[in-house]
Amino acid sequence: MRDSFDIKQWIENPDELLVIAGPCSVESREQLLNTATKLSELHRVKILRGGIWKPRTRPNGFEGIGEEGLSWMKEISEETGMPCMTEVATPEHAELALKYGIDALWIGARTVANPFSVQHLADALRGTDIPIFIKNPIAADLKLWIGAFERLSSSGLRHLVAIHRGFQDTNAAPFRNNPRWELPIELHRQNADIPIITDISHICGCRDILQKTAQKALDLATNGLMIESHCEPEKALTDAEQQITPDDLKSMLDNLIIHKSKSTNANVLLQELRSRIDSIDDELLNLLAQRSEISSKIGIVKKEHNLTVLQLDRWNSILSNHIEKGKAIGLNENLVKDIFELIHKDSIDRQL
Repeated sequence: MRDSFDIKQWIENPDELLVIAGPCSVESREQLLNTATKLSELHRVKILRGGIWKPRTRPNGFEGIGEEGLSWMKEISEETGMPCMTEVATPEHAELALKYGIDALWIGARTVANPFSVQHLADALRGTDIPIFIKNPIAADLKLWIGAFERLSSSGLRHLVAIHRGFQDTNAAPFRNNPRWELPIELHRQNADIPIITDISHICGCRDILQKTAQKALDLATNGLMIESHCEPEKALTDAEQQITPDDLKSMLDNLIIHKSKSTNANVLLQELRSRIDSIDDELLNLLAQRSEISSKIGIVKKEHNLTVLQLDRWNSILSNHIEKGKAIGLNENLVKDIFELIHKDSIDRQL
């Protein structure tokens, strides 16, 4: 058995990249033991994670093994030397996790979305010093995320960590949850002492883009990765598509470029600004796609009513208005002219 990892010490000085791994759900003692044993051989995995209670969207699915799994987690944690953590959503969950000596807890996105639930947990955990990892809420609401930290901190909890797991969005493709990288960056800017872990499994929702997303997170100076790993992912009772085997996890970690933990202020600032540009560019592309679709519909109307495709007076008026609006907000006239001439050309081509 290896020496146990000190979670609190890491939170106070998160220089080393922290890797948290384990099954989405604890399904049986054998499943957890097999997975944890293989993960413990990857000395880069420091904390064993596992869901004991699973908040399912609809009832009658597998909703977790319950209290029995806590004893398995603690036993296997001690055998492997990896501290263990699980999700809690109610005061009862928290009390049971404390009873069985679970080393750290996380609060899920659905729970963080409800300030009443967070406050109930904060009250239940008052007087303890257990590390708490707080996932972002489902909605892209930074104040709600920060509010969860404030509630727990007010209860005397000092070892707090953020988990970025993406945000629910109808335009999230190819992700399960839109990463909205600018939000964890802004959380870090406002609260530089809070480490941020990136839950790439819940951001991606599938195995295919885990590697790319993990590297993106590292490029943006995340403090760690949370990755769901199962000894037999295809048989997993929950989120089978996004879990990977310990062997595949090793391969992924081996192929990541891990940057130095001590970045210059300039590099950190550049990464933050570039991430914001990436998000704006994504939004521009979506808006262009919507505009092109509308242009195609306009073309159909023109054909049905025997109208010419090129409406020169309208085009001259539009271009003039856009140039004036652009100048008013500090945009170069030639830039605005070139962009909208290209957009107009695409619109004409679609309507012919």
